[in-house]
Amino acid sequence: MSQDVIPLYVADVSAFTKTLRKSLTEQDTLPGHAAMLALVAKAAGFQNHQHLKAAKPAEDTALDELALKRALRVFDDSGRMFRWPKWTKVQGLCLWTFWARMPAHKDLTERDVNEILKTGLNFDDHVLLRRSLIDHKLAERTIDGRVYRRIEQRPTPEALALMKRLKER
Repeated sequence: MSQDVIPLYVADVSAFTKTLRKSLTEQDTLPGHAAMLALVAKAAGFQNHQHLKAAKPAEDTALDELALKRALRVFDDSGRMFRWPKWTKVQGLCLWTFWARMPAHKDLTERDVNEILKTGLNFDDHVLLRRSLIDHKLAERTIDGRVYRRIEQRPTPEALALMKRLKER
């Protein structure tokens, strides 16, 4: 049986251990596995073990600096992409800059999308970027390809950092 890793952050270890010790002394016998999980979760400030599992862990704020550095290398001083990166992760990161240029909640034609992409490129392959936006789930299109729409979502921390650094150039 595979086991999920559930991160647990305890702000005050002293209060945590006092609460856990109090819960254990109220028991006549040592608790079983499930009961122990519940006691640990309660001592950490959660309602129960399920509440702990459902809690979103604190986001790791460390940026992937290598991917960010590689992404910045494919943009010129004016913020236009002059070559397509070879790493898939960097490609996806670079696409966020084009996603940000697309208007939110608006249907676009293929011609509209092409114009948006061409303004940010210094090489002649806007079709590659248009397909990549779809492949990376940053945009969607109808089956016949007549209507394109940006998929609304929160950019990754690396994408936000990339856009900020390009703007500062």
